[in-house]
Amino acid sequence: MLKHLHIRNLAIIDELTLDFAAGFTALTGETGAGKSILIDAIGLIVGTRADSALVRAGQEKAEISAEFSLADCAAARDWLREQEMLDADDHNLCVIRRVVYAEGRTRAFVNGNAVNAGQLRELGETLIEIFGQSESQTLLRGDVQRRLLDEFGAYPKALETVAQAARAHADLERQIERLRGAGERDPAQLDYLRFQLRELEALNLQDGELEQLEADHRRLANAGKLIGDGGQALDLLYGGESSIYDQLTRASGLLGALSAIDPGFGEPLTAVDAAQAQVREAADALRRTLDRLDLDPDQLAQLERRLAGIHDLARKHRIKAAELPQRLAALTAELDELEHAAGRLAALEQQRDAALKTYRNAAQKLSTERAKAAKKFGDGVSAIVRQLGMANAQFIAAVEPAAGDKPRLHGDDEIRFDFSANPGQPPRPLAKVASGGELSRVSLAIQVVGTQRGGAATMIFDEVDAGIGGGTAEIVGQKLRALGDGRQVLCVTHLAQVAAQSRNHFGIRKEVRTGQTFTRVRPLADQERVEELARMQGGVEITAGALTHARELLKNAAKA
Repeated sequence: MLKHLHIRNLAIIDELTLDFAAGFTALTGETGAGKSILIDAIGLIVGTRADSALVRAGQEKAEISAEFSLADCAAARDWLREQEMLDADDHNLCVIRRVVYAEGRTRAFVNGNAVNAGQLRELGETLIEIFGQSESQTLLRGDVQRRLLDEFGAYPKALETVAQAARAHADLERQIERLRGAGERDPAQLDYLRFQLRELEALNLQDGELEQLEADHRRLANAGKLIGDGGQALDLLYGGESSIYDQLTRASGLLGALSAIDPGFGEPLTAVDAAQAQVREAADALRRTLDRLDLDPDQLAQLERRLAGIHDLARKHRIKAAELPQRLAALTAELDELEHAAGRLAALEQQRDAALKTYRNAAQKLSTERAKAAKKFGDGVSAIVRQLGMANAQFIAAVEPAAGDKPRLHGDDEIRFDFSANPGQPPRPLAKVASGGELSRVSLAIQVVGTQRGGAATMIFDEVDAGIGGGTAEIVGQKLRALGDGRQVLCVTHLAQVAAQSRNHFGIRKEVRTGQTFTRVRPLADQERVEELARMQGGVEITAGALTHARELLKNAAKA
């Protein structure tokens, strides 16, 4: 869970430090005080896209750092272990720092290690889930509805089996289309392909031959240098006047006479004798090499003709000379495919039919899994929506056959969320019947039901209670409080009934000093909570009645 957050120079926040606890925490304040900026800061920590406009005016950069406890977040620990980023002293500690520069670039660090935006998002998904008003709108999209149901159903193996079968079928379809296209190919193109193959086969370039040819060519092309410099080196070592060997012989004689007088000269004598032996061996090896040199000019001419032929053909095919054997193999395979297209086509069509059958079986099993999950999902969401003030609401996750018969990566089903808020009205697609307030409640119910299948240890709700009021708002608060029993829940809200249900409460205020605007956030004590709840219930002046009602809200929440 999120334990500590530090923000510097982000929008109207100059510097802010917050410590968070487990359970349900409410974040409240007047419009424009900076509540959404606080959520934006947390979003930056978990990899949302950074905007340089968020950097406080006149500052070079904005910086956000957060400390997480991973005691209840095995997925994050596993990710850090795979990336070799676990804290050496405490494997349950994760510190993330994000820096946004005014000129547009950003940097991110996890436990002191630099990471890119993709890595930060991967880790962030295991730490925090953020639900805002925009999520209520995306709920109307079919792909989002399918994903929500599949996540609730928790059948990843069935999903992957279908996806693999669909990919296999699509690959066979591509091969069939290619062969059909080959069958319609111009005969002149086929003749040209055969001509190219004959040229390559006539060249008969063997693996490793090019490297050997180039080495031999270098040797023959440098014949004069090899003979001249090699002979000169031989004279220096052994055969010439004052050769190294002769000089070592004279030194050995002198040292031998001296060692008879003083044994201390014995060690250098031994070294000189050894050096003399090595020089003799080097001279013998050099002489053998020079004797083996075959510097035939005709051979050089043959090598040059062979290399020229190889490079000319490589230029013709617009490839490197070393790639000619691979080109031969590729053209051979292409010609074989074209000449036997009819037989191969029949075999591929049989394979495609078998692949389609495999896909249909896998898709049917997935549909069965989805139908089971849809019943539980629909019943669970309906029950919660009814608790949120719509006693006759009905929510159905419909699983229906998709139009068309082409295999799809996600199966043969179309998933559609249907909803009815009123008795006597059949459920219809959510996008057509739900008002803003109803959509917010359905969204919250889906999120509550979805948490039964796990998810991140910290959930953040940004005004998802929009369009809700009265007793329904109190129930929303109770649901958020219940979520907080199993994980950390942060909620930005304008509703006193929701905020009263929180275990922790932060007040967010905007201050203007010396012509500058600043956001201040601090935890509220008991009396401060009463005053904040009274303010949230409306009115320019906080009346005694509003204060009394605020106390009642807190008292009722404590009883619940």
